[in-house]
Amino acid sequence: MSPVAEGSSGRVALVTGAGAAEGIGFASARALAASGAHLVLTSTTPRIFDRVDELRAQGVDARGLVGDLTDPATSTSLVELALEFWGRLDVVVHNAGMTSLSDPSFSTGALEEIDTAHWRAGIARNLDTAFYVAKACLPSLCDSDAGRLVVVASVTGPVMAMRHEPVYAAAKAGLVGLARGLALDYADRAVTVNAVAPGWIATGSQTEHEARQGVASPMGRSGTPEEIAAVIDFLASPRASYLTGQCIVVDGANSIAEERR
Repeated sequence: MSPVAEGSSGRVALVTGAGAAEGIGFASARALAASGAHLVLTSTTPRIFDRVDELRAQGVDARGLVGDLTDPATSTSLVELALEFWGRLDVVVHNAGMTSLSDPSFSTGALEEIDTAHWRAGIARNLDTAFYVAKACLPSLCDSDAGRLVVVASVTGPVMAMRHEPVYAAAKAGLVGLARGLALDYADRAVTVNAVAPGWIATGSQTEHEARQGVASPMGRSGTPEEIAAVIDFLASPRASYLTGQCIVVDGANSIAEERR
């Protein structure tokens, strides 16, 4: 087991979907690292090792794993990695899961354009992955004195909807239901489970259309990954010990505005 660095919280955190340099996952990893956590990061491509190297260059104790979270074995391997190096797992941020414009198996469209394969693929990527991660990590979170599970949902589904996104909306709404159900089941073991619902966020994958929608929001801009990560970092902290089963909307008031610019 690696020694706890002086001044470190000693917590061990797992962040999924952390491969993009300008994404919410990696921003969350940086925020947790700043709070003194050791980190396990994962994504579907080897770029996750670039993110690990960036953190290590800053003195952060981090490990990475490439894997497909639609395979339950990947979640098991991530937990095993944390236990191998540090003997514990305290925080899990499940950020993996999104739509894909380049992969036809995850295409969007009106309901009549979506076949069973597209439906199942979208649910697998955005909801099944959260189930597998939760199932693998919760025994270890129960062993922590302050276990934290945070799932990154979206305003799409739990709060609002976009045209031609019924699969994505259904999956993200399901994430909130999963978080609330788990929050009740594990509350008596000091484990909190919450969801964060970002609005328009200026990640590296934001499209021009999404950027325009951000400008049309009440704050006149998209949010930043760091603004989402700040909320996740709080939910993952010991300070949030009595906050569980909630969906925190971070969208610059966009979902409550009746008028648009």
